[in-house]
Amino acid sequence: MSGIKLFVGLGNPGDKYAATRHNAGFWWVDQLAVQTNSKLSLDAKFFGIAGKLNVATDTWLLKPTTFMNASGKAVAALANYYKILPAQILVIHDELDLQPSTAKLKKGGGNGGHNGLKDISAALGTQDFWRLRLGIGHPGDRNEVVNFVLKAPTKDEQTAINQCVDESMQILPQLLSGDFENAMLKLHTRK
Repeated sequence: MSGIKLFVGLGNPGDKYAATRHNAGFWWVDQLAVQTNSKLSLDAKFFGIAGKLNVATDTWLLKPTTFMNASGKAVAALANYYKILPAQILVIHDELDLQPSTAKLKKGGGNGGHNGLKDISAALGTQDFWRLRLGIGHPGDRNEVVNFVLKAPTKDEQTAINQCVDESMQILPQLLSGDFENAMLKLHTRK
């Protein structure tokens, strides 16, 4: 089975959004780039900040600069250019239905109202790609969701999210080798 060839962190570009919950996917890709000494730079043809993953051949990192609701444009541009299949793509995104200390890996499924996932599914013509869902918690009222995701997490929430990002990095070898069953087992099993 083929491993992940494209890691896509979802978020919104610019300083205004950098510290907001909606940018958890960006935080994950930034952390992976630091840990693997991979260089990211603005790449206009891919509508985002992109770079090769330093520890794997023909594997890419991408942070779309199209804003969340148009993320599919960037994902499709890079995936089509390098002939990366949807099943070789991992989209890392914020997840309202999980607590800030929790990350879950899954393939396919609905978009749960997440506009970034909705746009990527439309651009790829399928929902059959991998997702790493980083918990950010829920405001408790669905009318508050937009306001909630576009605000910075509390200090405790940020600590929990950062720890979750670090812990989820431990499944990188399984993601790269295509051992998704063990990746899920390792990620979803609490010590």
